[in-house]
Amino acid sequence: MAIMIVKQRKFAAAVTLIEVMMATAVLVIAATGALSYQYYAARDAKIAHAQITGTRTAKLLLEDWMSTGGSEEYNPATLGLGFSPVSTIPSKLVGFGSPLNDVVYSITVNELPMLVMLTRSDVAYDTTLDVKLLQLTAIVIFGSVSGDKTAQQLELIKPIILTTYVRVDAAGG
Repeated sequence: MAIMIVKQRKFAAAVTLIEVMMATAVLVIAATGALSYQYYAARDAKIAHAQITGTRTAKLLLEDWMSTGGSEEYNPATLGLGFSPVSTIPSKLVGFGSPLNDVVYSITVNELPMLVMLTRSDVAYDTTLDVKLLQLTAIVIFGSVSGDKTAQQLELIKPIILTTYVRVDAAGG
């Protein structure tokens, strides 16, 4: 009696080209998502840093200016902090009113170039008490007058506008 041995062929489990392509596509999509998240997170962190720095700078100027009673002769360059007058007023600041003493100031804080414009306007005057109320505004835009590449990227950040009020008699002005 002869027993015939029949071998059955088993197909080896293998990965097809389509499966490899699908896995690669899934990995590429996941990696692209992670990298774009990282890019936008870094960009937004830089914007937040710029906004915080601009707000602190504007607040410093307003607080110091308020201590003088909103004086028309206020000049941030005398603070010794690096504020310097700019010869031309940038077009981005034209719609915000006329600058105090027709001067815009430039400063760089933490390698962040900024231009600051101060405006002053009368709000109310009480003739009985001889009290004048002034509106003081500091507008900060990002970038410099030179227009280098970094400054152009910073110009996309919205201006910081801080306003406060001061009674002229309250500060001895």
